[in-house]
Formats: sequence, structure tokens, C-alpha cells
Amino acid sequence: MKINGNAVRPGNVLEHNGRLWVAVRIQAVKPGKGGAFNQVELKDIRNGSKLNARFRADEQVERVRLEQRKAQYLYRDDDLITFMDSETYEQSAISADLLGEQAIYLRDGMEVTVESYEGEPLSVILPDTVTMEVVEADAVVKGQTASSSYKPAVLDNGARIMVPPHIAAGTRVVVKPAEGTYVERAKD
Repeated sequence: MKINGNAVRPGNVLEHNGRLWVAVRIQAVKPGKGGAFNQVELKDIRNGSKLNARFRADEQVERVRLEQRKAQYLYRDDDLITFMDSETYEQSAISADLLGEQAIYLRDGMEVTVESYEGEPLSVILPDTVTMEVVEADAVVKGQTASSSYKPAVLDNGARIMVPPHIAAGTRVVVKPAEGTYVERAKD
């Protein structure tokens, strides 16, 4: 699908110079002389390299639609993570590199979205939040509760995050896997 250069938004997947790119950052530029354009930071979906490109309003850009399918996490075997398609029940192994640091937040049976292009998986989207248990948390320092401060904690998956002072070991917390940050105490 062709779109105008000024219609590119963060998260759009574009076909540019024969490769697939995701728009990371966009800045609208209106120079004193000449026409306005979008300065777009692109990231190659397959190898992670970056490129800065200018798209003028009258320029046509090819926007790619990715196929999204719901899948369930089954297990991890070294560098491959196996998912099962929720509709066809087919199993597929995807490289752990596609998930990056988010892979440690996968739980048995977790529902994810697998995005693919022409049958090739390009990314795996985890739920916005996951519930984890704190297994280790530093003690509160006297006077630390007077201001909004955080302390380090270790989750049951081994991830280290910063939590508020009132969170102790054994507490279940809600975490954003995309950022690896504390959201709130879990409501049990």
C-alpha cells in the first residue's frame, strides 16, 4: 500500500531500498527554503541496522502490512523458542533474537502475537504486562520512604528491576516486559 511521505508514523513497516524497515522516530521539518519533509529514523527488521531517510510530502512510500497471528508459548530449546498457532495448532520454532531481552518474560501457555511477512516471522509481541514474583529485594533504608525512591529487586525469572520500597520478597508484581519496568503490585 502506497502512502505519502508525510503520513509515515512510528511503528510503520516500510519497504525502502529493497529491504523492510520499521519507522522508529519521526521529525517533521519545515525549512525556510524548499518544501517540508519528514526526517525518519528507520531500523532494518532483519538485521537491526539503522538508516536516516527524508520523505517529502509528494513522495510515495510503500507501507507493508504484516500478518498477525495469535500463538501460545510452549518451550525454549537453546536459541529457538517454540510457539503453537492458536487457530491451526501448528508449531513453529522462532529465533530467540527476535524477542531480544523480552524472552525472559515468557511463561508456559502465554498468549503472544507473531508478526510475519510472506511466511517469515519478523517479531513476537508479548502482552503489555505480565505478573511476576519478587524473589529477592533489598531492605528499606531508614528515611528512604520520605521521597519517591526505588530499590533493586530480582524476579523469579532472574530479571533485575527497580521496585518501590514497600515491595518485599514473595510479593507478586506487574511488570512491562517491553521496558522491564515495575507497574504495580499484583492484585491476587
